[in-house]
Amino acid sequence: MKGIILAAGKGTRLYPATEAVCKPLLTVYDKPMIYYPLSLMIDAGIRDIMIIIPPGEEERFEKLLGDGFHLGISIRYKIQYKARGIGDAFIIGRDFIERDKVCLALGDNIFYHENLSDFIRKAGEIREGASVFGCWSENPEAFGVVEFDEKGTAVSLEEKPERPRSHYVVPGLYFYGGAVAERAARLLPSARGELEITDINRGFLEEGRLKVTVLPKDTVWFDAGTAEGVIKAGVKIMELQKNGRYIGCVEEAAYRRGFICRERLEALGRRMKASDYGRYVAGIARGRTG
Repeated sequence: MKGIILAAGKGTRLYPATEAVCKPLLTVYDKPMIYYPLSLMIDAGIRDIMIIIPPGEEERFEKLLGDGFHLGISIRYKIQYKARGIGDAFIIGRDFIERDKVCLALGDNIFYHENLSDFIRKAGEIREGASVFGCWSENPEAFGVVEFDEKGTAVSLEEKPERPRSHYVVPGLYFYGGAVAERAARLLPSARGELEITDINRGFLEEGRLKVTVLPKDTVWFDAGTAEGVIKAGVKIMELQKNGRYIGCVEEAAYRRGFICRERLEALGRRMKASDYGRYVAGIARGRTG
């Protein structure tokens, strides 16, 4: 399975903070925002990853993540010159995906649940069609809304409806069994002028090939695209980590997946030994935490 992280948004809802710093490189508590979706990719067992970034940001991303070798993965970068919607990620990444299965994660979505790894790894086993999640939201009208029948089967998908048919939305983590790039290439822009991921998912739903897994209601999910979202996410992550539940640690995810050895993990921790994050990484290598 290939992985794509869409991290090319201008972050206009965060201006002026994102005038000089690309949104996915902003700090959310103790780590860059991009670490959160990247750790999910690694946790899903994905080693070949493309990060779609804005023009002029190549040097910053490469300084932070390089080519992924230190994490036992391969990272490449592709520029999105014009924001055309989430569906555009598959068009940009078409040659990268080829005919493989693919996972798409949005660069500003943050998730946590104690059993989240189980859900992600199960979704990653998809062979055909599409697999997405349903997550409870207080303001579903801001997202793609999924409606269920009395048996819990998904029956409709709507993008940012004025009158949502449920409180369950599809967050920014999607798995596809193949041929999704071809579907994206046939998309027409919506009334908002975007290539909607909801239109792709609706196509699978109409064919009976969309699996929607409802996440537990206590799942932590943030769309960190606003100043309030960034702050709320940071506070929640701080609370969880003070209780020993570390979130978004890419080094830990790579180690748990067997992508890197204990010696490399410890070396990565020592490089950041002045920070709590670095000491946590080194502590895992020494068997003292995690």
